[in-house]
Amino acid sequence: MGHDPVVLSLAGDVMTGRGIDQVLGQPGDARLQERTGASARTYVELAEAVNGPIPAPVEQAWPWGDALSVLDEADPDVRVINLETSVTRSDDFEPGKAVHYRMHPANVDCVTAGRPDACVLANNHTLDFGVRGLRETLTTLAGAGLEVAGAGHDAVDAHRPAVVHSKGPRVLIWSVATETSGTPTSWAPSAERPGVAVLPDESPATAADLGAQVRQHKGPGDLAVVSIHWGSNWGYRVPHAQVRFAHRLVDAGVDVVYGHSSHHPRPVEIYRDRLILYGCGDLINDYEGIGGNERYRDDLRLLYLVTLDAARGELEHLRMVPLQARRFRLEHATPADADWLRKTMADISPTLRTNGNYWSLKPRKVSTRAED
Repeated sequence: MGHDPVVLSLAGDVMTGRGIDQVLGQPGDARLQERTGASARTYVELAEAVNGPIPAPVEQAWPWGDALSVLDEADPDVRVINLETSVTRSDDFEPGKAVHYRMHPANVDCVTAGRPDACVLANNHTLDFGVRGLRETLTTLAGAGLEVAGAGHDAVDAHRPAVVHSKGPRVLIWSVATETSGTPTSWAPSAERPGVAVLPDESPATAADLGAQVRQHKGPGDLAVVSIHWGSNWGYRVPHAQVRFAHRLVDAGVDVVYGHSSHHPRPVEIYRDRLILYGCGDLINDYEGIGGNERYRDDLRLLYLVTLDAARGELEHLRMVPLQARRFRLEHATPADADWLRKTMADISPTLRTNGNYWSLKPRKVSTRAED
């Protein structure tokens, strides 16, 4: 007897710290240790200079904006986000880092407003405020009822997958990072020290080790998602090493490779009927008004809705919904902006198909023509 398909919502970087934290109901300490500014309020001012006043204090759900109605309409079985923020009052700034992200724990409802089932934490900002900050982050998220993967109180905890029970199969979610994303290997946990799951490299041996972990935990009927924080912030080219790494994970039994770190979407691939997202881009951040990379249109965001065959883990459908950040809030992208993003994604991922104001990708019907 077959199962109904399983729908996952996957989001790129959710960065609710720094400027966004400052407009929420309980802003934390605004002090920064950045060359470009000493206060998180600077990022609020930059955003307001571009798109107008932000009515602070805003409701906790404000940054999600129109993404909430998209999620309500899609009603995914499992929701996953890459939470790229330390949730803490710690002032233990990580030495040598140019950027630090923290959100006051009293604002954790800003995260839960998107109703994530799991937060992946293996990224280059989870330990921005030291071990004390990580411990408070883990405690706060647990208190909010959120499953986490990719960070923990010790090595076993950090490498353990989050387990989410969908309407059909279990969905197991691993979270790892590589040094290419700016995640220091010194952040790796030990038997006694908290940390995040940082891979030593992107070699075949490391892929084999991670694949072995997946096979160890994945039971009959389970679906496996591996979240990888990797690569540079800008640019569409995916290094061959990352392509080979993703393929090896699929060969080992992974059903979805869920990559992120870049501030804009990167290519999408289907390999052996499995979905590989090389870079989901950002979903929520405080980057409005920061210049220098306008050609990538990082104000445009994608929310990924992934439909999988529950029995085999094969991709049945991928829907990508275009959104735009304005005043720290997600809005539906205008038709012109959505079309720009559609064309860009089609250029870098030629298996995409257009369908109205979103895009779909189906492995056995490959075309770049508009659907009727």
